[in-house]
Amino acid sequence: MAAKKEQALVIVESPTKAKTITRFLGNGYTVRASMGHIRDLPDSAAEIPPQLKKEPWARLGVNVEKNFEPLYVIPKGKKEQVKELKSLLKDADKLYLATDEDREGESISWHLAEVLKPKVPTRRLVFNEITKEAIVQSLESARDIDQALVRAQETRRIVDRLFGYEVSPLLWKKIAPGSSAGRVQSVAVRLLVERERARIRFRSAEYWGVKARLRKPGAEPAFDADLVSVAGKRVATGKDFDPDTGQLSDPTSAFLLDEAGARRVASLLEAGPIRVQSVEQKPFTQRPAAPFVTSSLQMVANSKLRFSAKRTMQIAQQLYENGFITYMRTDSTALSDEAIRGARSLIEREYGREYLAPDVRQYDTKVKNAQEAHEAIRPASDHFAAPDAVRAQLGDDAARLYDLIYKRTVACQMADARGTNTVMTAEAGDAVFRATGKTIEFAGFLKAYSIDEDDENGEPSDRMLPQMSEGDALSCEKADVLDRFTQPPNRYTEGSLIKELERLGIGRPSTWASIVELVLSRSYAFKKGTALVPTFTAMALINLLEQHFHNLVDYSYTARLEDDLDAISLGQMESIEYLRRFYYGEDADGLRALIAKGEAEIDPKEINGISLGSYNGRKIEVRIGRYGPFVSDGERRASLPDETAPDEMTAEKAWELLEHASRPPDSLGTHPETNEPVYLKVGRYGPYVQLGDASPGNKPKMASLLPGTDLETVDLDHALKLLSLPRTLGSHPATGEPVIAANGRFGPYVQSGKEARSLPADLSPIDVTLEQALHLLSQPKTRGRGAARQTVLKDLGTHAESGKHVRILSGRFGPYITDGETNASVPRGTDPLHMTMERAQEILAQRRQYIEEQGGAAKPATKRGARKTVRRATR
Repeated sequence: MAAKKEQALVIVESPTKAKTITRFLGNGYTVRASMGHIRDLPDSAAEIPPQLKKEPWARLGVNVEKNFEPLYVIPKGKKEQVKELKSLLKDADKLYLATDEDREGESISWHLAEVLKPKVPTRRLVFNEITKEAIVQSLESARDIDQALVRAQETRRIVDRLFGYEVSPLLWKKIAPGSSAGRVQSVAVRLLVERERARIRFRSAEYWGVKARLRKPGAEPAFDADLVSVAGKRVATGKDFDPDTGQLSDPTSAFLLDEAGARRVASLLEAGPIRVQSVEQKPFTQRPAAPFVTSSLQMVANSKLRFSAKRTMQIAQQLYENGFITYMRTDSTALSDEAIRGARSLIEREYGREYLAPDVRQYDTKVKNAQEAHEAIRPASDHFAAPDAVRAQLGDDAARLYDLIYKRTVACQMADARGTNTVMTAEAGDAVFRATGKTIEFAGFLKAYSIDEDDENGEPSDRMLPQMSEGDALSCEKADVLDRFTQPPNRYTEGSLIKELERLGIGRPSTWASIVELVLSRSYAFKKGTALVPTFTAMALINLLEQHFHNLVDYSYTARLEDDLDAISLGQMESIEYLRRFYYGEDADGLRALIAKGEAEIDPKEINGISLGSYNGRKIEVRIGRYGPFVSDGERRASLPDETAPDEMTAEKAWELLEHASRPPDSLGTHPETNEPVYLKVGRYGPYVQLGDASPGNKPKMASLLPGTDLETVDLDHALKLLSLPRTLGSHPATGEPVIAANGRFGPYVQSGKEARSLPADLSPIDVTLEQALHLLSQPKTRGRGAARQTVLKDLGTHAESGKHVRILSGRFGPYITDGETNASVPRGTDPLHMTMERAQEILAQRRQYIEEQGGAAKPATKRGARKTVRRATR
C-alpha cells in the first residue's frame, strides 16, 4: 500500500498572496490567508473579558502592574477565519507560516502559532519576492520564528497603546472630544505646526530684478540672463532676506535694487553696448540615484504621479502580492546578485554595452536594523516584467508605479551621464548679467530614468548657450523689469513630510503611510492641493504637548525610542526594562506621572486660545470648542470653517467675521404662508437658508445651498424652494412608495423606499421630475459619493443566458462593466466602445470569482453609530 503523501498548510496574510503562491506549489500544499492579524489588543470595551473589566489597567489592554503583560483577544470578525485554519491544520502534517518579512509579519506568525497550537512541525518561510525560485528557496531554508523580532513588535505595540490610551483621554478633557495623540503621529503634527508657525511669522519683502533675452548676432539660440550685480555690488535675491522681519539679513553682502534702479538697468540694455565678460565651462558627471526604498518611492510617486503615500503602498502591495516586485517596506538600498544580473543584461540588450556601468554599482544604505533589512524595491526575479504586462493584469496606476520602480532599478546599473555646465557673464554699463547652460554629451542612465521633474517624457533636457568668447557683442531682444516678493516657506506635502520623518529617524517604512493618513483622518491637517495644512485644533494640540509633554514630541527623544526598539529586535535591550522606563520613568518623569501632572496643571482656556493679536483695541483669538474652532474677542464669537488655514487668519479678518456674526442675519423676505422671516447665513459647514428665528425649545428649519450656488443669486423664491426639500414627486409605479428629491450630506439625490441615487450635475432636486427620478432609480446601483453621475458609454444589451442587461458606464475611477449585480473595471488599454458581449462576460466572471475568493459579496453597510466602541488611540 502506497504511503500517504504529506500535506502541508501554508498560511499567508492575504488571498491575493495565497493565490500567487499556490501557482508555484504542487499538490502537497494548501495555501490559506489569515486576513492580517488574527489577534490583537482589545479595540473596544466589549472585547475585554468580563472578569478583567474591573481591573484598573483593563482599558489599556496592557497589565502595567505585571511586567506590561499584553491582553490579546481574537476580534469577533476573525473567529471564523481562526476556526477554518484550525480545521485545515487537523489534516496537515506540516505548518508553514509565510507572513511578510518584517516585524509585523513575524508577529502575525507568532500569534498564529500561539492560537492554532500546532502539534505538527512548524516552520517560518521568509522571502522578499513572490516568484517560484524565491518560494522554493524559502522552503529549503525554513527557520524558527524570530522571538527577538516578535518582542520588538510587541513592545512597539504596547508603547503605542500606552501613549495613545493615556494621552488621548486627557486631550478629550482639555481640548475637544475625539482628539488623539500618538508616538509618531504627534511628532508629524508638530512638524506641520512648526512650518505653519514659520509662515505666520513670515514677513514678505519686495525686491526688484531684471531678466534679459540676449542673442549673439548670427548665432542660435537666444537665451535668458539675470541681473546679478550693479556697480560691483551683488543684487539681493529672495535668499538674502530674513523671513521673520522682511529685512536684508546682511546689508553689507548685497544691496536692495528698487524699481527706479531696475528700470535704469533695463535702459542700459536697450542702449547697449552689451559684451561678454567671461565664459566658464566645467565638465560634470552625474551618477544615478540608488534604487527605491519605501520613503523614496512614496516621495517620487507623490511628486511625479500625485499618489498619496497610502495609495502608493496599496498599489505596491498589489504589485508585490502578484509577483511583480520585491517587498515594499524596506529601508535597504541593497540589490541581490540576481537583480544586478537581470538589470545589467537588460541594459546591454535594450540600450547597448556603452550604457552599462563599467562595474557593478553598490549603494550605501542607512538601514536602522540590519536584521530587518530587505532588498531595495525592485522588479521581481532576474527577468523583469514589462510595464505593459502589469497594465494588462493590474491596470494603469499599477503600471505607472511599476514603471518608476523598473526604470530606477535599471538606471542604477547604467553608466554615468556626462556633459558640460557653462556660465556666461555679460556687462551692460555697470550692470552684470549671468546666464547658465547645460549640455548633455552622453545621456548614460538618463536614457532610462530622468530625474528632471519638469520633463514629462523622461528625456534629459539641454539648456543650450551659443558658442561665445570674452569680448563678443550681444544684442538684447527684450528686458523685463521684475517686481518680486519673497515667499513663505512651503508647507509639507506627503512626500516631503515622510522625507523629513526619515531624516529625523522617526517612524519606519511600515508606518509612514499610515501616519500621514492618521493625521488627515483625525482632522489635524487637510489638503490644499498637495500641501498639508494643519488645523487650529492641531495648533492647540501641539501647544499642550510642547508645554506639558515636551519629550513626547521632541524629535531626538522620539528617534531614540525608535533606536531602542531596533535594539530590542536585535536582542541588545530588554523590552520590560524599556517599557518600565517609558511608563514609570527613571531619571525623568515617566508617562504615568506626566499624565497625572497634566490633569492637575493644564488649563483648557489657556491651551485652547491661539492669539491672532489685537484689532480695534480688542484681543482677538481662535479658540477650539466642542464643535470646532471659532474666533472670539472675549465677548463675541464667530464660527470658523473647518478648513481654514491658520496663516491666512489675521486679526482683521477675524474682526470682520465677528462683525458679521453680531449683525442680524440678512433677511431675504418673509414666508408667504407662515409670515416668518427667511435668512441667508454662513455657518461651519457653509452657506444655508433658515426659516424663522431660533428660540428656546424651537429649532428653526434650515437648508444648505446646492453645490455651486452663488450666494449673490439666492433670493426669496430660491430660498423657499430649498426649504421645501425634501419634496415628493409622486409614487413609484412598481412599488407604490413615494419618490422624493432632497439635498443631503453628500449632495442632491432622489429616493424611493430603500433605493437612492445621486442626482447628476445637470439636475436639481428643486426641479427634477418624476420621470427623470424614475429613470435614475432604474439604473444599477454603484458605490461611492455621487456614483450615479456616470454616463452610459455602450449598451451591450441583454445577455441571452443570464437575462441580465449589460452596459459599460463611466465611473469615478474609469469605465466599468455592469450587469446590475456585478461591477468590473474595463481593463486599461481596452477601448470600451469596442467591447463585445462575450469579452464583457469574461471580465464579469473573473470579477465574480475574485469576490468569492475574498469571502463573498460585500455585506450591507450598518447604520452609523449602531455599535458602541471605545475611541481608538493611535500610534
